[in-house]
Amino acid sequence: MFFTKPHIRKYWDHFTLSLLLSLFLVNQLFADGADRTLREQVFVTMRKAATFFCTHVASHGGYVYYYSLDLKQRWGEGKATHDQIWVQPPGTPTVGMAYLKAFEATGDRFYLEAATKAAEAIVYGQLQSGGWTNCIDFDPHGRVALYRNGKGRGKNNSSLDDGQTQSAIQLLVRVDKALGFQHKDIHESACIALDALLAAQFPNGGFPQVWTGPVVKQPVIQAGYPDYDWRTEGRIKNYWDMYTLNDNVPGYVAQTLIDAYRVYNDQRYKTALERLGDFLILAQMPDPQPAWAQQYNYDMKSIWARKFEPPGISGDESQEVIETLMEIYRFTGESKYLEPIPRALAYLRRSLLSDGKLARFYELKTNRPLYMFRRGDVYTLTYDDSNLPGHYGWKIESRLDEIEERYGGLRHNTTVQRPALLESQIWQIIADLDEQGRWVSIYRGESLVGQPKFKPDNSYISSAVFSGNIEELSEYIIAAQKK
Repeated sequence: MFFTKPHIRKYWDHFTLSLLLSLFLVNQLFADGADRTLREQVFVTMRKAATFFCTHVASHGGYVYYYSLDLKQRWGEGKATHDQIWVQPPGTPTVGMAYLKAFEATGDRFYLEAATKAAEAIVYGQLQSGGWTNCIDFDPHGRVALYRNGKGRGKNNSSLDDGQTQSAIQLLVRVDKALGFQHKDIHESACIALDALLAAQFPNGGFPQVWTGPVVKQPVIQAGYPDYDWRTEGRIKNYWDMYTLNDNVPGYVAQTLIDAYRVYNDQRYKTALERLGDFLILAQMPDPQPAWAQQYNYDMKSIWARKFEPPGISGDESQEVIETLMEIYRFTGESKYLEPIPRALAYLRRSLLSDGKLARFYELKTNRPLYMFRRGDVYTLTYDDSNLPGHYGWKIESRLDEIEERYGGLRHNTTVQRPALLESQIWQIIADLDEQGRWVSIYRGESLVGQPKFKPDNSYISSAVFSGNIEELSEYIIAAQKK
């Protein structure tokens, strides 16, 4: 045969190899070109969106949750004025940390300057007690509190509810580091806030929802069931002074302490984190419900909070506690923080509702799902879920599959990575940005933070959407740079 002749076969092999190499180089050139085009579009999109948000949306350097398209209406927890910004996520700290992520990805100091402005706005609203409440008002006659700068009046309640003080501290700490600890006001505010946070930690490692100064020492006790009729007895008006797990207080605090330790290398923050983990171990209820409640009194019994939040085991907070314990283990390497998890997961599996969700509250000892019936301002306990008040999440999505996967990874020393967005999803984020530099959202009846009274199909601008998209695009750039 023709190709059996050695000299011809040699030349043919060389030709084939050369052809294949050329095809590979052409394909690589097209691939590199397409990838380069996407990266360029990401850079342009981020800058355009951030310029609009920083220049037109920001007020005093800060942000609220939602805006009308003409920017004349603003919402945080309810309607906001132009002089009000929100601390609670996804407000000012959330946006500020998205700018920081963009600075990390691009090195563009425009983003660092925007994050610094957000941090300076947070500094303005720091309370004399060292933390923050959910809103900062730059109008001296507006909704102000007792600010450390002397420009406020009224209450001095530093709050850990919904990550308010924690997110403020995280932004300040991260901006402080990015600025090389050279911004005096930001550095001082971060240190004062962290000192106040440590002073708000009880001897058992727990935290209250609110503080105005250092907490009063209490005995260290293991959690247990009340020996009185919890329906009518043991109510505490100032439940916010007690040990609080509600709205992921421990999770937000843990991340704050981890950030502080990594930036300042101060052993106090690691010690406080370990004590928080010890408290979560103490707060695990005994059998038959080895999980966690929303709120505990100083005797470590589950108690009422608001009038629609009864004592009981909480499906939501229990999942959050497990996630927090895993984070504390990941940081400290101490296996004791994983020990409560298997029993809690098994219990939560047994407690799943028929629709695969978890109840927000399970009755103590009986484990029956607890709900509320509302007539006017009166709430009545019920086991019936057919007519639930619409302002509260009585049933919670189960994250048990994801939690168990992460727990298994920790036990076997493997990492479960969050999958990166596909290039098609990155292109979609780019395409969704309009000519003005806005990502416009449309209300479809879903539950939103702050519960704004939007009409169906109402268009609005969301700080959460902006921050999330900037974070995703930044992650894409960082991943592309590592290739």
